[in-house]
Amino acid sequence: MTRDDEGFYAERGFGRTLGYGERPAVVVIDFARAFTNPDLPLGGDLGAELRSARALVDAAREAACPIYFTTVAYEEEDLGDAGVWARKISGLRDLRAGTPDVDIDPALGRRPDEPVLVKKYASAFFGTDLLSRLTARRVDTLIIVGCTTSGCVRATAVDAIQLGLRPIVVLEAVGDRSPAAHEQSIVDMQAKYADVVRLDDAVEYLARAFRGAARRVAPVRPG
Repeated sequence: MTRDDEGFYAERGFGRTLGYGERPAVVVIDFARAFTNPDLPLGGDLGAELRSARALVDAAREAACPIYFTTVAYEEEDLGDAGVWARKISGLRDLRAGTPDVDIDPALGRRPDEPVLVKKYASAFFGTDLLSRLTARRVDTLIIVGCTTSGCVRATAVDAIQLGLRPIVVLEAVGDRSPAAHEQSIVDMQAKYADVVRLDDAVEYLARAFRGAARRVAPVRPG
């Protein structure tokens, strides 16, 4: 963003801070092998982003914070379940249900009790039960990591704020095939749809949320 852009946005009230709420959840967007292997049509070099996401996920585990992974997978041979999107991106043919390419990258160490939501389109909310799961837990803050910044991450952040959640995008833990698309999307989300925060900030927030939850459930001592 240029200085002129920064001034324009500031004068018109863009980019204000949403802040964290009290009940977080983490959603890990599409860090599946098809996207993290740079040799595949949909993939990019996301090693650094994976390492940052693992640090965030480990902090969430320590804080007993709900974690949801997403992947994209298609079951129909003709990609009928991809709709017209398959006309736009030929690489979707690699996202076949039951193949290793749609598995979550093992670098994240997903645990058996951490659900994987299978989606067909960009947003983690579209055609999934993610909102119902978050509502049941009274989640108010959605911490977003994953890929791609300009695609499924951005779509999820937009839907989250439209659904009354506070989207928090962790800068070091989101990535894209295109640096330019990544940078523009970060600017756009910070201006209009989400808080873009540093990894250390998000990790500290999770620690605070854990301490707060522990205080709320601590037994009352007699006397």
